[in-house]
Amino acid sequence: QVQLVESGGGSVQAGGSLKLSCSGSGYMFNSCRMVWFRQAPGKEREWVSLINSDGTTTTTYTESVKRRFTISREKFKNTVYLQINRLKTEDTAVYYCAGCLWSVYGDHTSPANFRYWGQGTQVTVSS
Repeated sequence: QVQLVESGGGSVQAGGSLKLSCSGSGYMFNSCRMVWFRQAPGKEREWVSLINSDGTTTTTYTESVKRRFTISREKFKNTVYLQINRLKTEDTAVYYCAGCLWSVYGDHTSPANFRYWGQGTQVTVSS
């Protein structure tokens, strides 16, 4: 069992920065792929970024956040981060961390494929 808790959301002006944290508990946390999704009002949950659990800490991003968002993890702290720079109003959403694919072959961009979820943290960007 893995439990996830996000923090770090808030209200910022466009162009600002935030650093989201996702703290995990449970022995599986550091062996799981971890992702961030976001969900804006009236929209479907959107995959944002992934970080692998292997030693290379491979990362991937959805196109709209490349060069602005950075995902990282500190295994000894059981924490995954999402550094968000140059925020835009369209980044306004609830941000969720999720982890542990049901299957290693699962599509990491689909919310249904992840076993564990945090409660979400709100990011609001004003112009």
